[in-house]
Amino acid sequence: MSAPTGREAGTRWYREVSPGQWKAMFAAWLGYLLDGFDFVLITLVLTEIADEFDLSGVEAASLVSAAFITRWLGGALLGAFGDRHGRKAAMIVSILLYSFGTFACGFAWGYASLFVARLLIGVGMAGEYSASATYVLESWPPRLRNRASGFLISGYAGGTILASKLYEWVVPNWGWRWMFWIGVLPVLVALWVRRALPEAEDWSAEVAAGGRRPNPFAPLFAGRRRTWLNTLLTVLASAALFCVFTPLGKGLVWPLAILAAGCLIAFAVQVGGRRQWVLYVSLMVTVFCAFLYSWPIQALLPTYLKTEMGYAPGQVGDVMFYAGFGTMCGCWLAGFVGDWVGTRRAYAWTLIASLGFVFPVFAVDESLVALGVLLFGLLALSQGISGILPKYIASHFPTGNRAASLGFVYNVGALGGAVAPVLGAHLAEGMPLGRALAVLTFGLTLVVIVLVGCDIPRRLARITDPEGLDDHLVPAAAPARSPAPPRADDVRGTAPAD
Repeated sequence: MSAPTGREAGTRWYREVSPGQWKAMFAAWLGYLLDGFDFVLITLVLTEIADEFDLSGVEAASLVSAAFITRWLGGALLGAFGDRHGRKAAMIVSILLYSFGTFACGFAWGYASLFVARLLIGVGMAGEYSASATYVLESWPPRLRNRASGFLISGYAGGTILASKLYEWVVPNWGWRWMFWIGVLPVLVALWVRRALPEAEDWSAEVAAGGRRPNPFAPLFAGRRRTWLNTLLTVLASAALFCVFTPLGKGLVWPLAILAAGCLIAFAVQVGGRRQWVLYVSLMVTVFCAFLYSWPIQALLPTYLKTEMGYAPGQVGDVMFYAGFGTMCGCWLAGFVGDWVGTRRAYAWTLIASLGFVFPVFAVDESLVALGVLLFGLLALSQGISGILPKYIASHFPTGNRAASLGFVYNVGALGGAVAPVLGAHLAEGMPLGRALAVLTFGLTLVVIVLVGCDIPRRLARITDPEGLDDHLVPAAAPARSPAPPRADDVRGTAPAD
């Protein structure tokens, strides 16, 4: 007779998580909190920066986009680093990169210098996402991995709350530069992570113990001709994206965007190979649309509150607190619902519920409390569901190339976050900014509901890989670990099939 799982034995779920696994969660969560803090700073001080450097609305929005331009490269490189050398090492490098990038933003002397510093932040943030997500998901019990994903991503929302409250106090008294200088604090977290944490369990068991260190991007450098070709593609993609989101590409945005997309798809085809390239491309498209529905509000909400609503910095901080807390609660909720009904169903149902809040949020005129409550509801359902996005993506890939694949797919798709604020700013030239944000959010949410709810990436992937596993993180039937009665720390179970 197989040993009972924690659920069968009546063990409460949190007792299935060992102290070491909770410690791993806290460390990664704290890194994500500081990641969110560093990244959201630019949205809070965008109007102050635009005034000081005399920037147009589109130029100011491109500063938000800048960090997304390098994310695809950072996600791929640091993800491969994590697959080869361990998740913990990749976490440390990522934290150091985005911390120094944020610190450098405080010394910017104009648009170009601030844009370059934001590029560095993008590299570090991409690595943080893939390293921390794989670290926690591979450390927690399989049946609780949606919960692990939701708890982890809630740290990012916590960072936005922290940034919004500091904004109320720091900017009116000391100016916007001090907000960035505070961003050097994550360096201390990196040092603590290096000293205190063990390696992720799945990686240690399947990669480190095997003695063979994977190189997920080996196909890109198989021979001199392919090496030169892919080096050229990297340069072309980076240059095209840089021009698309700066004034250098004026009048050539569409050709440059098509060039960049072609280069990135070429990488996906090579890395995914004959069996998985369709999966890579379809997941990239799904994440791209997810960013297009979520990032217009994340990036331009403070600007909307200050320009169209006429709110003072303290009021903006209050509203952003409601928004950030709503996202955080939504991440927690998403984790529990995902483990209950399955990742895909939880994603689709929650987004459907969020549609009822989109237009009411931007119809509120004078009531700060009503706006805060509606934003809490909208972001808890629409942004909060992103808490299980790491679980959704990572489940498609095996341990040996999970960090690199997650980092590449997610961060290429994250270019939707670069497009979103610029697209919102362009739409706002012909309609009120609030209406533009509502239209983008509502329309793209419907697209993501179809993509995830109908399981489009996995259905397409079966065309080229009919024998692929449905979930590499949570097998359909996880065997018992031992015939002996398990300790609460070691319980493993299963989750609902998606």
